[in-house]
Amino acid sequence: MFAPVHALMFLSSCDDQVVGFFDMGTANVLMLSPSLLFVDAAHFVLAPFLGFLWSLVRVFIRAPCGRQRFNVLGALNAITHELIMVTNDTYINAASVCELLHKLDALHLDVPITLILDNARYQKCALVQAAAANLHIELCFLPPYSPNLNLIERLWKFVKKECLYSEYYADFPAFKTAILDCLNQTHTTHKEPLDSLLTLRFQTFEIAQSMTL
Repeated sequence: MFAPVHALMFLSSCDDQVVGFFDMGTANVLMLSPSLLFVDAAHFVLAPFLGFLWSLVRVFIRAPCGRQRFNVLGALNAITHELIMVTNDTYINAASVCELLHKLDALHLDVPITLILDNARYQKCALVQAAAANLHIELCFLPPYSPNLNLIERLWKFVKKECLYSEYYADFPAFKTAILDCLNQTHTTHKEPLDSLLTLRFQTFEIAQSMTL
């Protein structure tokens, strides 16, 4: 079942109370939080991304050597779909999140910034909490195991489909370039399909009833 944004409930880290977005349209969402961004990290591994699951005959595909990883920590604006990101070839950690927070602060938006993010340990640690408080950025954490409520997850899926599935990259630089080119074209080449994909409608699930036997 898909529900509009007003049906969603998020857990706020600021007061440990549930904060609901009960507004019907994007204009009201902006009134509630003028700059609402969804945050998540994607870890793209240099390896074959198969575009088809079944084949009637055996098919051999070229595969790059090694399994280098290109990490992207992104903050996606819920309304404009502008993407702010931090990238590296090593690990995403608390320092990476702090770097992203400072990038957001450097935009000088002059409006309250609210980040929706999951419960990864490096995002909830004291270092990140202190940096966010110092920059007056609100951190709003999703319930556990709910990637369906994080809008940016759809963007990562789009990137894989657009430039990784059934594509061969001979080396790591070519692999990184393809991913960055795709992400840097979210406002141009890919604007129309992303505007359709990144709507404020989320898949929700009914709470399962359990019985003690």
